[in-house]
Amino acid sequence: MAEERTELEERIIIKDQHTKEIDLVNRDPKCINEDVVKVDFEDVIAEPVGTYSFDGVWKTSYTTFTVSKYWCYRLLSAVLGIPLAVVWGFLFALISFCHIWAVVPCIKSYLIEIQCVSRIYSLCIHTFCDPFFEALSKICSNIRVALRKEF
Repeated sequence: MAEERTELEERIIIKDQHTKEIDLVNRDPKCINEDVVKVDFEDVIAEPVGTYSFDGVWKTSYTTFTVSKYWCYRLLSAVLGIPLAVVWGFLFALISFCHIWAVVPCIKSYLIEIQCVSRIYSLCIHTFCDPFFEALSKICSNIRVALRKEF
């Protein structure tokens, strides 16, 4: 009975990962677009002191910019949002597939193969280089250096 319950809970958890509720208020919870999207009228158009346009033109420009940016984004996301979501979903699925089925197995295979080569390389180094450097160290061990200050 307990095993059936645990299995049922696991199925519910797996289902929830694909059908979970999304937050319609905070749509960027990880703040990945924090620096890109914050472009307001003041960030694009500014009039320095002494070169002001009419107040009505300035207010109308502000309203036109803000409303056109808002509605252009909404229309573009309505038209291209779903097709691009499909493309990005496919791309990330492809990347995940390649990583899981090609990259990681190749790396694991390489690590297994290089371990054998590593042992042979280590054996050669210890066989040929260690005696040479030990002999060289014995030759150089009797060298003494003395520093003198001459006035």
